[in-house]
Amino acid sequence: MTILDRYIFKELLVPFFISLGILCFIVLTKEMLRLVELLVTNGVSLMAILKVIINLMPSFLVLTLPMACLISSITTFSRFSFDKELVAMRTAGLSLLRIAVPVFVFSFLVFLGTLFLSQWGQPWSSISLKKLAISLIQDQLNLALEQGTFNEPAKDMMIFVPTPEPGEKAMGIFILDQRDPEQEIIITARTFQMVKNPQRKQFGMRLYEGEIHHVPQDGAQHHQVAFSTYDLKINLAQALAVETPKRPDYEHIMTGLNASGWRDTNMLRRLMEYYKDLGFPVATLILGILGMPVGIVSKR
Repeated sequence: MTILDRYIFKELLVPFFISLGILCFIVLTKEMLRLVELLVTNGVSLMAILKVIINLMPSFLVLTLPMACLISSITTFSRFSFDKELVAMRTAGLSLLRIAVPVFVFSFLVFLGTLFLSQWGQPWSSISLKKLAISLIQDQLNLALEQGTFNEPAKDMMIFVPTPEPGEKAMGIFILDQRDPEQEIIITARTFQMVKNPQRKQFGMRLYEGEIHHVPQDGAQHHQVAFSTYDLKINLAQALAVETPKRPDYEHIMTGLNASGWRDTNMLRRLMEYYKDLGFPVATLILGILGMPVGIVSKR
């Protein structure tokens, strides 16, 4: 690498890291109110909040790295054009293609980082966040369920709590329990209360005024039981034993889609995720290279 290449590369680094920090802060502000609420209202430790932020960073960086690469390229070559440094380079006999070599290298390195985060960083962070959330449940039961979204506290179990009106207590709960492969259980209740057993590493819910629906796989019979009080237990040790799911490759996805005549919604969703995971890294490479002519033209 020549002196000129090192100089351009160095000039790209400064605006890159500045813009990356600002963009990450902007994205983080979306979650800041929720994190402050956990810290102040629910008594979650500052260390736990920092762990949450660290686990969120891979997802944030996948979004911000392409934009930071574009801003860095535009800013650097805008300054070169404004300070007539680009004119001096061209006068010395350097072509734009030769000047762009450090930009290609820089964009490719950022592309590799974004690709790593999208393919391996995000799956790892999602599993780590789930483990962290479940571990907090042992001390903060009011963090167990997020209202208005589908929660998965354990494998093969889905829980939904409607968002209450401002100032009112949460009412109603829907539970889909598929832990028994022979039959799934659907539970609805009017109210619920969180309970825990730290010695056995269990937590659960005490449900009031609801119904239990037993739905076997063959669909031949349907059992409905009404109850006034029902205790649902969830094993924390089992919930914490989460493994990083293996992502199907492109060939496996296309085989599944062709077999279903492109009607398999699960495979279609996986195909969309596959292209999305590749789209952000490729965008980093393209935007970093496009930033050079944009920066030159903007200061003419």
